[in-house]
Amino acid sequence: METELFGGTREADLAGLLKRFFGYESFRPLQEDVMRDALAGQDTFVLMPTGGGKSLCYQLPALAKGGLTVVISPLIALMKDQVDALHEAGVAGTFLNSTLNADEARRRLAGLYNGEYRLLYVAPERLVLPEMLERLAEWQPWLIAIDEAHCISEWGHDFRPEYRQIAELRGRFPETPFMALTATATERVRADIVSQLTLRDPKRYVASFNRANLTYRVIPRNQPLRQVLDVAKRHDGESGIVYCGSRASTERLAKRLCEQGIRSVPYHAGLDAGTRAKNQEAFIRDEMQIVCATIAFGMGIDKPDVRFVIHHDLPKNIEGYYQETGRAGRDGLPADCVLLFNPSDVVKQGRFIDEKTDEHERTIARQLLQQMVHFAETSDCRRRSLLDYFSEAFTDKNCGACDNCLEPKETFDGTEAAQKFLACLYRIRERSGFCFGMNHVAGVLTGADTDAIRKRGHDQISTYGIGGEFGRDEWKAIGRELVRLGYAQQTPGGMSVVELTQDGRDWMRSKQPLELTRPVVPKSKSSERRPRSERAGEIKCDEMLFERLREFRLELAAKRGVPAYVVFGDVALREMARDCPATMEAFGLISGVGDKKKAEYGKLFISEIAAYLEEKG
Repeated sequence: METELFGGTREADLAGLLKRFFGYESFRPLQEDVMRDALAGQDTFVLMPTGGGKSLCYQLPALAKGGLTVVISPLIALMKDQVDALHEAGVAGTFLNSTLNADEARRRLAGLYNGEYRLLYVAPERLVLPEMLERLAEWQPWLIAIDEAHCISEWGHDFRPEYRQIAELRGRFPETPFMALTATATERVRADIVSQLTLRDPKRYVASFNRANLTYRVIPRNQPLRQVLDVAKRHDGESGIVYCGSRASTERLAKRLCEQGIRSVPYHAGLDAGTRAKNQEAFIRDEMQIVCATIAFGMGIDKPDVRFVIHHDLPKNIEGYYQETGRAGRDGLPADCVLLFNPSDVVKQGRFIDEKTDEHERTIARQLLQQMVHFAETSDCRRRSLLDYFSEAFTDKNCGACDNCLEPKETFDGTEAAQKFLACLYRIRERSGFCFGMNHVAGVLTGADTDAIRKRGHDQISTYGIGGEFGRDEWKAIGRELVRLGYAQQTPGGMSVVELTQDGRDWMRSKQPLELTRPVVPKSKSSERRPRSERAGEIKCDEMLFERLREFRLELAAKRGVPAYVVFGDVALREMARDCPATMEAFGLISGVGDKKKAEYGKLFISEIAAYLEEKG
């Protein structure tokens, strides 16, 4: 169906194209508005969480408009999978990067000159080469989309200097609309993206950061291998990512998981490019259940069926944590995000920060780390804490999908503990004339016999040894909660100290009772999988048929040399296992079944479903 749109030019109906090529009946929030602005020649800024459908914002307009759409992406390793997925949907797309041999690159260039492609994926460093800029001038793209746009900002969590060169394109293509897309950005980063790309009065679209299908949990890390195995075994055979703080720990954990019968591979920047590509490919194609990775892995991962993300170590900041957890459940089905927290990680991260040469960078890094620690230790709703960070309000009293809402932390009358801690801050300063760090204060309270305490005479003050009811780590946790409450404050800088605030002095004089969170004790049930009926986004279906269809999909994908999710996602398989389509017409109603996939796979899946039903009587 053709309709008159956008200044009198004839454009295909967007909703019709959506169903025909991608098999979806309706748009997600904001998608259609973004597309219409782009087609009208308007610059756009698009912030949608991972799994929110950013790619369609430029893919569908590319089908609705003649000419070429250029997609700038740093994800060389994933361009092939992205283009394969487009081909499966019947969309003509290609990529140019260093993985192509000379003959293949020439063939694709010839196709671009002949107008055979609607979409071209290219990395920023290749795009700004003089010969590439000359070719672009000949091809005259009608839209330039910048994916992972936060990479252009020094305030973003994944700054890449080569992205700064993209701004040069504005001068060369003044009439071409730009679309900047990202999955995570604070208000400061958003403004920086618009400024760095010199977007012209852009329409700004900010979707909700709330990923309702994700369950967030923070549990004390005490037996990390067992804790990782617990999560992996609850998701038997399903894909997961474990983020580790060092290269060595990724390799060590992957090896130990393999020894326990869990198919796992490591991924980090220290591996050679061939090994990294092989390990990533094995994970994407479901040959490996788990990838143990540093933060070098994952930006832009298209795999939609990652069912769990575990942080083995404390992330550096909330923005990175949100981005990494966002790689779970991109298909909208339930997924688990588990952070294993140990206070020792705070000290370790602090040492890394101290190694930075720029004092401004160190100050920012410490502030971001402190926010991350507050998130890990808070007794408030995890979802509300995350959304607050991105300036989005969450008004529900109970999100129903985080540990603090499902299993509220135990509280206790912390009046005496708070008085002891704050009094200790006062006495230490009274004795020495200045303040000390959290570790030192906890040592004084627990009566530690150290050179630092003896040298300062802090073993002689009245609060020395009065906190025997708690260990040092517990006192530090109490201290951090008092900082969050505003009764104490922790100064920035390499020699961070804790000091009593005026609010803390006023509270001590008031003698008002104070409730504190009891330091967390591990519970075996703390990361249990919720019943399917209670998990947001779950599609109830015949689980045995779903598993059979997963195996059938894997066989088909292996024959075609593509990842399993490129054939169909889990959402489509679950709908098949629920509705059991017996005709091509019924099969075409399944989410994600476009015209090309219906023709190519319909009879195969209908036959497999029929065989299962016959076996089961």
